[in-house]
Amino acid sequence: MEVQGKIKLIGETQTFGSNGFRKREVVVTTEEQYPQPIMVEFVQDKTDLLNSFNVGQNVKIGINLRGREWTNAQGETKYFNSLQGWRIENLQQGAPSGNVPAPPADQFEPASDFEDEDHDDLPF
Repeated sequence: MEVQGKIKLIGETQTFGSNGFRKREVVVTTEEQYPQPIMVEFVQDKTDLLNSFNVGQNVKIGINLRGREWTNAQGETKYFNSLQGWRIENLQQGAPSGNVPAPPADQFEPASDFEDEDHDDLPF
């Protein structure tokens, strides 16, 4: 799944508990008839993906939808949803993004040192 829009807010990295769990939130405003502010959280090593982004940039964020069930002290069960980001891509031309592009195909030299018999490396 993906969320696309303009960055409205980038939060600071927060650390929780003794194990050092890290979380960082970004709010993206969708660009549609009724714009929606969507909060996406990045956790652990993914928090660093937001370092090269700024408020106002148009981005596309790869997300996973997460759900949690919790029972309170009174025995009531509650459900929570969150959007967890795992990739962020700048949609503006010529701007750096959180993804490393593949090098152009002309930077690779074609293989020419194999015989017709050597190309089949299957064991059967």
